[in-house]
Amino acid sequence: MILGVSEWLGGKLGWKVSHIRIAFVVGVLVFGVGIGLYLILWLVKLFSK
Repeated sequence: MILGVSEWLGGKLGWKVSHIRIAFVVGVLVFGVGIGLYLILWLVKLFSK
């Protein structure tokens, strides 16, 4: 997506990037937690280098 979280997380977990993106979309639509989780993971990615 915008900040590269899906690609980073896919590399860490060994999952396909498309599956990560679908999980974020489902999280937003069903649970309403995808955006907040995405931002938290972006911060983790940013500071883990």
